[in-house]
Amino acid sequence: MIIVNTEYINGKELETLGLVKGTTIQAKNIGRDITQGLRNIVGGELKAYTDLMNQSRETATQRMIEDAEKLGADAIVNVRFSTSSIMQGASEVLVYGTAVKFK
Repeated sequence: MIIVNTEYINGKELETLGLVKGTTIQAKNIGRDITQGLRNIVGGELKAYTDLMNQSRETATQRMIEDAEKLGADAIVNVRFSTSSIMQGASEVLVYGTAVKFK
């Protein structure tokens, strides 16, 4: 599956199949909060949270790909990510794009 954030793929003529998306909601855990709270005091990257968000983006992307495969897509174009806070300590990662088939 080709995934791009442009509206086109060089050298390919595309047929639009429709919008596809993937989402996940992840919550922080108490152990991470304690260690990351200490890091927040002294400064630096909050690595545990970086890893959590990277994992969330990967999960959401895989779900989007599965959505596109159900439509018989060859690629997903114009891919975008969105992150929002659902409640204190929990964030949603949404990834969406347009499923296309090569002509």
